[in-house]
Amino acid sequence: MPPSTPDPTLVTPQVLRNWRLPEPSGGKNARGSILVIGGSAETLGAVLLAAEAAMRAGAGKLQVATVASRAALAAQTLPEALVRALPETTGGAISAEAADEVRDLAENAGAVLIGPGMADTEETQAFGARLLPHLRGPVVLDALGLSCVTADTACLHHLEGRVVLTPNPTEIAYALHVEDDEIEADPAGAAAELARRARAVVGLGGATSWIATPDDRLWQDESGNAGLGVSGSGDVRAGITGGLLARGAEPAQAAVWAAYLHGRAGERLSSSIGPLGFLARELPGEIPGALAEITS
Repeated sequence: MPPSTPDPTLVTPQVLRNWRLPEPSGGKNARGSILVIGGSAETLGAVLLAAEAAMRAGAGKLQVATVASRAALAAQTLPEALVRALPETTGGAISAEAADEVRDLAENAGAVLIGPGMADTEETQAFGARLLPHLRGPVVLDALGLSCVTADTACLHHLEGRVVLTPNPTEIAYALHVEDDEIEADPAGAAAELARRARAVVGLGGATSWIATPDDRLWQDESGNAGLGVSGSGDVRAGITGGLLARGAEPAQAAVWAAYLHGRAGERLSSSIGPLGFLARELPGEIPGALAEITS
């Protein structure tokens, strides 16, 4: 880990009000398109959660690319979306050659989110290696989508900072090739180090969220509660990030706002349902209200 970490800015509603998101205007095209790539035969839900969260965060158009065996179900569940069926492995994961099938959508999308629900590390890494060189951003890499960074932290340098990485503590440990206890001891330092190496914004989730940039800016977000520690919660946060990028937020802004909105959505559910027991699928519906609290 680096010997020093920049002093963090605590994320508050006033900090966000002073860093306003691009104002929505016009129709769906003016608010940008988001392409969500992910899923497997067993984990379509992650894509659905991320896709809805992106729309709830304000993206105008939704495109989803997932394994062919689940594409029809995705289209039925997400009537707002264009759904692209991708080649899959015998184990039900998106195959590496699927990168060629989705390249046209990815090159033309306002933002691309890669990773929710993806399976098979080797195939996912090869998929990223084939697709990422053709993209110019903005891009979000989540979950197994980070496998390319784990293999080569320079793989995103051509995007010149137009990237947000959204790892959890285990995933950032893999990316930095360190043990989990090192991340636990200094999560802020880990986020800052990965941001420097990958030349990308890093939004590290956890009880406290840390958002770091390649130019040594750092934010600390304390929003949220224990109820957010539930399956699918990280997919929602990644979707919020992608949706904000699609509507024109710059990467650091998208990551900081997403951390707060995700946490605030959990707080809103905690007050109406209880501190534990709400589901990740209930989080996206709280995002518009959380946005309104800040922007109205």
